[in-house]
Amino acid sequence: MTRSARPFLSLAFLLVACSHRQSVSHAARPESSGGGILITADDIERSPGMSLEQLLLARVPGLTMSRAADGHAILHLRGETTFLGDAEPLVVVNDIPLGPTASGNLSAINPRDIESIRVLRDAASTAAYGIRGANGVIVIRTKQS
Repeated sequence: MTRSARPFLSLAFLLVACSHRQSVSHAARPESSGGGILITADDIERSPGMSLEQLLLARVPGLTMSRAADGHAILHLRGETTFLGDAEPLVVVNDIPLGPTASGNLSAINPRDIESIRVLRDAASTAAYGIRGANGVIVIRTKQS
């Protein structure tokens, strides 16, 4: 290889690497500030036909689902055992915390009405929600008309 070809090959390799990095999907990406995982309306539109539970299971690493005795879905961000007996994460829709078994009611929310979903699991980002956020927090923002 000639000396004049080395800089060209180095530059070509760098451009290919940079363009590949920008083309990688950002479907479940860490949020730049505030921690957690952010799922946007664009990410939801690229997953047609999926329920909200299926979307969360597909996009959030470590999220699992089980069924309660009455058949409703229970999402687990931090495992299936807990000191307080409530294993479900806190679900907050438009700044309104939903009551217990809220993850069983996620099917009532139309995914097309969602602007963003932020899943918080570390102590620093869930601290604002107190003991109710101990098992993680799912913050859902709907599109405002």
